Amino acid sequence: MKHLIVYAHSNVESLNHSILETTVRALEEQGHEVVVRDLYALGFNPVFTPEDSAAMRAGQTPVDIQTEQEYIRNADVITFIHPVWWTGLPAILKGYVDRVFAYGFAYASDENGIVQLLKGKQGLIISTHGTPKEVYDSIGMTDGLKITSDAGIFGFVGIESVGHLLFGSIGYLDEAGYQGILNEVDSTVKHLFPNA
Repeated sequence: MKHLIVYAHSNVESLNHSILETTVRALEEQGHEVVVRDLYALGFNPVFTPEDSAAMRAGQTPVDIQTEQEYIRNADVITFIHPVWWTGLPAILKGYVDRVFAYGFAYASDENGIVQLLKGKQGLIISTHGTPKEVYDSIGMTDGLKITSDAGIFGFVGIESVGHLLFGSIGYLDEAGYQGILNEVDSTVKHLFPNA
């Protein structure tokens, strides 16, 4: 399978970067093809400008958006790896969705409503947050994050969500705790996507 990983963390020494490395290694060990789009390393512009909108309405999608759309078009599986900041996606990843998951590419509409243009693809999300998981679970935030990303982004465009790993208490765990997270990422990825 062809995997596209969209990665959004500015610190190369972060747990998210270790999660990225673990995910890539697990997929490659299973014989899958992996492409990583590191949004910070790319300097991806997350701002959907009036110029973007006008160009796309004229059928002239900006080159940087076309590039990312081509990666999505070629992928069987799209994985987002990111921290949760202010109970949502980092701005650079939200802007990626705003600009790349565009009308006419990811979805459209007709007399029956929304037309999902990315059907046949699978989606996985791996995200981290500093709040203990038990707190997010108890106040409904875990469910809220799954609804807004799994259903609100992937589901809206026809991508089948196959999982959403949410890891809490980041910044407060011991070494064994962080290793446990990486072990869970490895085992989950290998379970979801067995040998090619």
